[in-house]
Amino acid sequence: MTHTPATVAVGHKGGRRADDFARHAIVGLSLVIGVLTLAMDELAMPAWTWSATLAVWFAATNLSVSRLPGRTGQLLLYGCAVLTSWVLLMTVSSSGSMAVTLLIVIAAMGTYLMPMGWVLCVVVLNCAVTSAYAWSAGADLVKTIASGVFYLIVHLAVVSTAYAMSREALLRAEMEQKTLELEAAGVLLEDSAASSERLRISRELHDSLGHQLTVLNLELAAAQHRLEKEAAQHGEGPAVLEHLRRAGGMAKDVLADVRSTVGELRVPSQADVQQDLERLARAVPSLEIHVEVDAEVEADEERSTVLVRVAQEIITNTLKHAGAAELALTVKLEDGTLTLTGINDGTTPGSITMGNGLTGLKERLKPFGGHLTIRTTPQFTVEARLPATHDRRLQK
Repeated sequence: MTHTPATVAVGHKGGRRADDFARHAIVGLSLVIGVLTLAMDELAMPAWTWSATLAVWFAATNLSVSRLPGRTGQLLLYGCAVLTSWVLLMTVSSSGSMAVTLLIVIAAMGTYLMPMGWVLCVVVLNCAVTSAYAWSAGADLVKTIASGVFYLIVHLAVVSTAYAMSREALLRAEMEQKTLELEAAGVLLEDSAASSERLRISRELHDSLGHQLTVLNLELAAAQHRLEKEAAQHGEGPAVLEHLRRAGGMAKDVLADVRSTVGELRVPSQADVQQDLERLARAVPSLEIHVEVDAEVEADEERSTVLVRVAQEIITNTLKHAGAAELALTVKLEDGTLTLTGINDGTTPGSITMGNGLTGLKERLKPFGGHLTIRTTPQFTVEARLPATHDRRLQK
């Protein structure tokens, strides 16, 4: 019989996208200001050339704060955005007050890409460009210095706010990773504690109640044998003998039940994989994590530990590198093989670097005869496979 797996979505879909939306909204607002500058100010170059430069600035700024081009590409695009913002300001023939907004925005975006020291260098260069623009527009020395100081103050205020927001986002991501580690440890500890408790109870039943029932059976058997012997000699006690036989039979049945219960308790418990993965997902509110586990999936404590650790590493990598908003975790049982698959909607890397986390997952799967597969197309996918039943020969 085929069971349809239930998909459970955990997290907030807009959590991670909110920060990206805020950054792109600021850039979009600046584009509007650029369009107004184009419409209202006099330009020192043809309107279509200035418009094309503004489009280049907009594209470079947006792409620089996305993970799509990679780290080197981000910095190159950011440098392009800085230079084009200077060109746009220097080619405005009137006051240029609106065009300065583009410089302020690009400085703020730098807090998401570079150390604060480099961002301050951009701020200083921007202020130098605004001062040069004021001087070229005919301002005297005092007004030129005042203009530079004013825009320096505005730059520092905006950059400080952007830096605080970027740090808050970074700290939130780090906190989620720590929370995920603690939740994974808690899940494994609870599963291990449950198995240990089952084993302890089975031992107590076997060592105390089981032994006492065994002694009781022996005593009843001895009493029954002695009473039968006396009844044969004196012809007495048939009613008492019948009660004793029934008591002996009940004691044997109780002992058999205790032994059966002990045997069941000693069988390794099957972890609730769906529940365990949902707990991990709830520890990361910025991601919407879809958990889908086939109804027929059963995993002992060892396999449950592997599945939890694989899911933890997939979620951690998604938080640190993908910039994703959604992640799908799927566990299936096919042809005696358990398969955990993680697919996110984030940026797909051009190449795969096997860090400590992914290398550790390979090492966890190896004793079970399992293997790890990573694909980058069409979406970044991590797939872990391991046999549903253990082959002891693999440990030799």
